[in-house]
Formats: sequence, C-alpha cells, structure tokens
Amino acid sequence: MLDFTEASLKKVLTRYNVALEKAMTPEDAAEELYPKDELIYPIAKAIFEGEEDDVVEGLQAAMDAGKDPIALIDDALMVGMGVVTKLYDEGVIFLPNVMMSADAMLNGIEYCKENSETAPVTKGTVVCHVAEGDVHDIGKNIVTALLRANGYDVVDLGRDVPVDEVVNAVVANKPLMVTGTALMTTTMYAFKEVNDKLLEKGIQIPFACGGGAVNQDFVSQYALGVYGEEAADAPKIADAIIAGTKDIAALRNKFHKH
Repeated sequence: MLDFTEASLKKVLTRYNVALEKAMTPEDAAEELYPKDELIYPIAKAIFEGEEDDVVEGLQAAMDAGKDPIALIDDALMVGMGVVTKLYDEGVIFLPNVMMSADAMLNGIEYCKENSETAPVTKGTVVCHVAEGDVHDIGKNIVTALLRANGYDVVDLGRDVPVDEVVNAVVANKPLMVTGTALMTTTMYAFKEVNDKLLEKGIQIPFACGGGAVNQDFVSQYALGVYGEEAADAPKIADAIIAGTKDIAALRNKFHKH
C-alpha cells in the first residue's frame, strides 16, 4: 500500500514538473487589480461586488477626506468598473456580475453629481435600440450598461423601436454612433432601413449591430454597419471612434474577423 506524505508528494510532483497552484476565485483575481489607495480601494471593491450602499459609503468617506466628487467618477468608479470589465473579458466573471456592478457604478455617479456643483465630462453620446418588431432587450440592456460604465451618455430608445424613431433620435442627439440589437432574423432587416434613411439625411456615423440573429456577413452588407459579436464590443468600438478611428472600413478592419 502506497503512503504519500505531503512532503513526498510535493517531491514527486516537482520531479515531474507538475505545478501546484492555488485555484484563484474571482474575488482573488479582483483583489490583485484593486488600487492600493486606502480611500479608493473600498469604492472599487464595492463596485466589483455590486454593493450600492457600500459604494455610496466609500464615496462619502473619500469626499470627507477632500476628494472632488466629479474626480471620483474617473479615479474610483471607473477604476472599479475597469476591474469588472477586465475580468469579464478574461471569462473570470459573467454578465450578471457586470450588470450588478454597472448598476452600482451608475448609482455612484448620480451620488457624485448630487454632491458637486459641476457636471461630469462624458466621452460622448450613443443612441441604442432594439430592432423594430423585436421585444428581446437583454442584449441591448447589457450594451447600454457597459457604455454607461465606460463614461458614455446613452439615449436608450428601448425595444421594438420604429425605424423613423431611431433616425429622429440620431438627428436630435448627434451621437458618435448608434447601436442596434436583434434576436430574431425577421426583425434584423430593420437595420438596413435605418442605415438607408441615415444616408438619405447625409448622416454617416458608425452603426454597431449585434444580437443572436445577426452575423458579420449581414452587417457588412450595408454602408454604415459595424459588427459587434459581443455586448462588450460596444464600448470598445466607441473608444476607437473617440481615438480617431471614425471610418467604417477602418472600424471593420479593427473589429471584424477576417
């Protein structure tokens, strides 16, 4: 009968180059990413945990210590959401976690705004909608949450949005891009109508589309279309536009699979 002690087992594993690594939980992974500042750390952690009350408590403590409320949006709330986004991109956490964190962050932003005499500077405006005839809005809700979490103003038109309403919202709000989601193949053709009516009005902004029914080949058929395979692509596309990549072909080259 073989009797391995912990020491002898370790020797065997070491001999055969088998690494003994502690399994890392999402909490462990997040802990390694949190900022070290004692005032910012609890806020970032509360964002990751989706604890709205703890976010407000941390913000108030930071303000009491002299931190500017509006500066805390970038220096604490966005930092905490950055941890969430990174771990989501790496598959460590999942969409329900992101939604909880986004809600906590948005609540924190409102608290900061209420306690400041100046308004925060946003990156820009994005119009979001679910295609006409489609009532499935989970994907759109995730897109809007992630965009807001990354510092964008979102005009959320909701679900089953008529084509003309989308176009009118773009005209009225002058966004840097518009997004559309569709779960059903019978509804995704509304995107082509939105595209054509925007072009008729001389509007040539990126139209980022995705959803269960949508694929890259379909989106590539219309002039303004940029395909987003995942909801997390929306803020990445918006960031690319802000950074200067506004040409549709350039955005497709960056985000489409070849």
